[in-house]
This record gives sequence, C-alpha cells and structure tokens, in this order.
Amino acid sequence: MSSKVSTRYLAETEYPSWNDLVAESPDGSIYSTPEYLDVLASQTGGQFKILVAERADELVGGIAIFERKDSWGCYVTGRLLLYYNGFVVKAHPSKYPSERTAKRLETLTALEQHVASNGYGRVQIKSRSTLQDVRVFAEQGWNTRLSYSYVVPLHDLATHWTSRMEQNLRRLVTRCDREGLQFSEADDFESFYRLHHQTHVRKGSAIYLPEQGFRTYFERLRSQNLCRLFHACTPEGRVISTQLVLLGRHPVCHTVSAAADSEFLRSGATAFLRWKTFEQLSKMGFTGNDLTDAQLNSVTHFKSQLGGDLELSIVLERPDRGGFRVQNLVYRTGSLVKQGGRKILARLPRKAGDSK
Repeated sequence: MSSKVSTRYLAETEYPSWNDLVAESPDGSIYSTPEYLDVLASQTGGQFKILVAERADELVGGIAIFERKDSWGCYVTGRLLLYYNGFVVKAHPSKYPSERTAKRLETLTALEQHVASNGYGRVQIKSRSTLQDVRVFAEQGWNTRLSYSYVVPLHDLATHWTSRMEQNLRRLVTRCDREGLQFSEADDFESFYRLHHQTHVRKGSAIYLPEQGFRTYFERLRSQNLCRLFHACTPEGRVISTQLVLLGRHPVCHTVSAAADSEFLRSGATAFLRWKTFEQLSKMGFTGNDLTDAQLNSVTHFKSQLGGDLELSIVLERPDRGGFRVQNLVYRTGSLVKQGGRKILARLPRKAGDSK
C-alpha cells in the first residue's frame, strides 16, 4: 500500500530542499522560489509561505503561496511580476503511466484540501503548462479558464533560425547587425526604466512598480544572480530596446518585461535584441525562454514570429467567499447596468443634427 500524503508549511531552514524540487520539476519556475518571492513581497506588501506535500518524509510537491490583503480580506492570486503562482509536483519514477498519474493526483488532492481550508476570500492559481490534469480541482468545485504564453526552445538555435523564426525578423536582425547595432548585457537600470515607463505610457498600461521599488527589486535579484538586463544600443551607445529576464536554477527562464524607444520602433531593434538574448541565454545553459503571456494583440503576433511554442496553462479559481463574493456581484451588476444603458441609448431615435 502507498504511504499517505501529508501537508505542512516549510521552515525557512528547509527552503533549499524546496528549491531542489522546483529546479528539477517540469512544473517549476523562479516564481515558486522563496528568494524571488521575498524580493517581490518586500516591494508589494505581500507575504509568502511554502506549502508542501510529503510521502514517507519525502517532498513530492507543493505550492509557494503569495498572499495579499485588502479591505475584503486575504487572497491569493497572480499579479504583475508574478505570472505563475502554481503547483509544483515531483515527477514519479515509475515506468507505468497509470502509477505516475495516481501519485500525481494523490499529491494534488492533498494540496487542494489544504489550500481550500485556509479560508482565503479569493484564490486564483496559474500553474505552468505542464499541469494539465485538473480533475481533482474540478471535482471540488473550482472553476477553470485558459491562459497562453509562447516559450522559445533554446537547445538548437541554428535550426530555429532557419526553420522557425519568421523570415522578416531574420531580415531585421541581419540588417541591425550590418548597421552596427550593439547587443549589451549591462546593469543599466536607468535606461531600462526610462523605456519601461515610456512604453507603458504609450500603451496606457500599468507600470509594474514605482521607479525606486523596481530598482530595489532589480538590484536584489541581480545580486543573487536571479535576473539580467539585456539591451540593444545604437553605435553611439544609446539604449533603444531593453528587456528584463528572470533566471534561477530551472532550465526555463522568463522574459518578464520588455520595452522599446518609440523613435526606433521600425528599426528592427526589438527583433535584434530578442534573438541576441536567446543566443546568450542558450550559452548560459537555459533550454527555454518563456516570453510571458500571449493575449491576442500586436505584441503577441510579434512573439509568434519568433518561432516559440504556444503553451496553454489552466487557471484554477475557487468560488469567492465573503466580501469578495459581494465585490464580484457589485462589479458584475455594474457591468450589466452599463451594458443595458448602452443598448437603450443605441435604440433611442436621434435628433436632427446629432452626430453619428
């Protein structure tokens, strides 16, 4: 008979064992490491703890829980700079698929029961694409929705260049090389943040962190060799495209932020930077680069041209509790009222002279 799976929270002294599991599991990522979450929590006001599942005193899975609080209560969701916050399960060595599946389900069942009993007002968990069997959660009333990201394989870039990367991007990279554009790996946070701010103002999207908080976030991660800044620079040294990549021990790294100078959007600098970064990351030993998110927009179309694999992740959501349920009801009611108002206005006859 198999040993029973139990759950508990790790003490800080036990974090190295958890990091070993995260690095070895297909489900792992830097987002599940205490080193990363400690930095993120210090700049966002959250807190984290590591819940693990054990069988016969062996770590077989777990989840790094990043908690936040507001007036409605305590909740667990992803956020900017925390793209994945999901389950990590150790691969079982059995040669039989049925046994591997059974052990994985046992582990997920124990973790689900613990998370569900914590009393969070809202829980939204997004694991990496490797977690596809979510029957345990569906049976317990969790809702599911889909999320996508592109992951570029880095193990054979020579073949990738000729057979997967779109011809127009290859042309842009080659042109930038010919025109003297430079690839730089430098801790130039000022240039990075300048373009980050400019890009998000241009697109009307949220700034990830205030400048000083983002600087501290970067410097603390960089001091632990957990991130790198990469830049494309003009021959004169001006940074015109930039990206921040999260590293860690897992073979898949993550491009968490990218930005470009509006004056050089048609120069090909972004394609040049992406490709040169792939080459550098491959040299560093990484086998994949997750480009982070693939909603249907122009940026995602560009990511698709880089030749990555479109990967599907399942977002698990427990039904809201308490104040969060009221909050969601108010939000949905407000949305329905707005939609109804627009429909009524659309049906009203227009007066002569009204603009169309």
